[in-house]
Amino acid sequence: MDGHAVCLGGAIVDSGNFIWDEYPDKYPGLTQPDESYHGLVFTRHYGQKAYVAKTTMQSMRDLGAAQAPQNAFLLNIGLETLHLRMPRHCDNALKIAKFLQSRPEVAWVNYPQLPDNPNYGLVKKYMPDGTCGVLTFGLKGSRQTSVDFMDSLQLIAIVTHVADARSSILHPASHTHRQLSDEQLLATGVAPDLMRLSVGIEDVDDLIYDIKQALDKLKI
Repeated sequence: MDGHAVCLGGAIVDSGNFIWDEYPDKYPGLTQPDESYHGLVFTRHYGQKAYVAKTTMQSMRDLGAAQAPQNAFLLNIGLETLHLRMPRHCDNALKIAKFLQSRPEVAWVNYPQLPDNPNYGLVKKYMPDGTCGVLTFGLKGSRQTSVDFMDSLQLIAIVTHVADARSSILHPASHTHRQLSDEQLLATGVAPDLMRLSVGIEDVDDLIYDIKQALDKLKI
């Protein structure tokens, strides 16, 4: 939301149309008496606003989920340009996904706006204006191949965050999940060769050039 990864924050969006009472076993926190509020049943008392009421009341009381003024200030500044940034994120990501598919060093690419993606039909129906700037892909070779590729990048940063104006990449198998074996990685749903690329709003030709020169250095 802020676009520069300088603060933490978020938003809860609830249409107020979900019928929680039809699934009391799944959502007892909303449909059963809450003893911490003297037996209050949120769905009975707040109706369609039950979810938002419970989230606000309990998260603020129990977890202190109140945003710091500086974070709110930064998020509000970022939101002013969100509608300008998102089309660029999506356009850049799609062009890079197509470029990666054309390279022999790349084993696979997962981006929902690619026509061969299994979710492409849903994207056309629900997100006709674009999805996001995040894509995943894998290189042929070993874990070290991915490490060598990232070490050769000059513009794209190796960091853990996403949705930044700056492009960033992460190889979980050698970073956040580096203590796991290949078998353990697969058990968690993370392929050993998976790399997550959060595409920023830089000039896409510069980004593609950076990826190309890093791929050119690989010995596969």
